[in-house]
Amino acid sequence: MELQLWREILTPYELAVDELILKFSHVVQEYRGAGRYSPIEQVDGRVKTISSILDKMQRKKINVNDIETELEDIAGVRLICQFVEDIDKVLEIIEARSDMEIKSRKDYISQSKDSGYRSYHVIIYYEVNTIYGAKRIQAEIQIRTLAMNFWATVEHSLQYKYKGNIPAHVTDKLLAASDAIDVLDHEMSSVRDEIMDAQNSFRKKSNLVSEILHTMQNLYKVANKHEVIKIQDEFYKIYETGDMERLEHFNKQLDIIAEGYRAQSIS
Repeated sequence: MELQLWREILTPYELAVDELILKFSHVVQEYRGAGRYSPIEQVDGRVKTISSILDKMQRKKINVNDIETELEDIAGVRLICQFVEDIDKVLEIIEARSDMEIKSRKDYISQSKDSGYRSYHVIIYYEVNTIYGAKRIQAEIQIRTLAMNFWATVEHSLQYKYKGNIPAHVTDKLLAASDAIDVLDHEMSSVRDEIMDAQNSFRKKSNLVSEILHTMQNLYKVANKHEVIKIQDEFYKIYETGDMERLEHFNKQLDIIAEGYRAQSIS
């Protein structure tokens, strides 16, 4: 097949991956913007290279005219979670969307592959709009934990290095590592609430500090410089204590001061 024809085939899949990454990234932003824990920690994606497509066509004996129907993972998006429990929530998010239709699922977490690979795969139908009109394509969404993703990344590199024929001694070590990662995920789940509380507290403090600094920056434009410096010094003293209640109180008082200057500028 000519290179230009490959470009015409793959362009809608590139568009789909870009859109899906943006949409799932926005889900993360919505959760965090609302001060809630996001079940999705990271989002990335890729379109299969021509070389990878040709390799898979050869392995599965797929005719070039059938690649878009037979290959479900030309477009791929990976959703990384912190905890195994988050995977069910991510599935609920996908199921609830009107712009994605689930075609099939493969649960390699409850029943891992012989290699030790663990992940949850969802094949969806997704529609993109191109210069030639709307096109409905298939895309694969992989949902896995950070630990599972680390293992899968290493295993993929080894598959590439050994061209699918990984030596037995390396395979044994990979299986042992997969079992260890399974134990790690379960151990992390046992302290999930504590980890989430710590992360939410950190995020809440970070957002609060950003809000305070933004307000002080705006005050520099309208208030007396010496007064703002005094406010700034007070903020640093409170910040060093790490006391969230005092920071929240300081933020409320700062809002009152800023509102006073805004009222003056209007009048």
